[in-house]
Amino acid sequence: MKQGVQILVVDDEPLVRQSMQLLLEHDGHEVFAVDSGEAALEQLAQRQFDLVITDFSMPGMHGDQLVARIREGRPDQLIIMATAFAPEYQVFGQATGYVDALLHKPFSFRELREAIEQVLPRERPDQTSARRPAPTPRQSQILFAHPSRSLHC
Repeated sequence: MKQGVQILVVDDEPLVRQSMQLLLEHDGHEVFAVDSGEAALEQLAQRQFDLVITDFSMPGMHGDQLVARIREGRPDQLIIMATAFAPEYQVFGQATGYVDALLHKPFSFRELREAIEQVLPRERPDQTSARRPAPTPRQSQILFAHPSRSLHC
């Protein structure tokens, strides 16, 4: 896994948020952790992140709403959505723009690392490079978005 990337973790559950932050920092990443979509947008207004990992179900701004707002300003931002509602996220609701990977909650640290490995490019893309195509779905609990269609929530 590529080390030294800046990751924004967004989850309203303190234990989940802190656990992800500790694991990712242990793996050599610079991690900013916030508890809401609104706080995530504040962080995104201040700095660039290589990756955003967000929960779907949060009070206030839900993860799908956060993804839509991020896509408005940064269409190439890499995003992983973590949710206990993954099958429903894929099938029902309104399209909000796709995410690069979808993680089923509860997930293991191994699954989190696999999702990050799949979405992060080997080399940092320059600002003019196109979005890397999403990988094909794997048989693990990680589901990846097809680059030509949106995931639904």
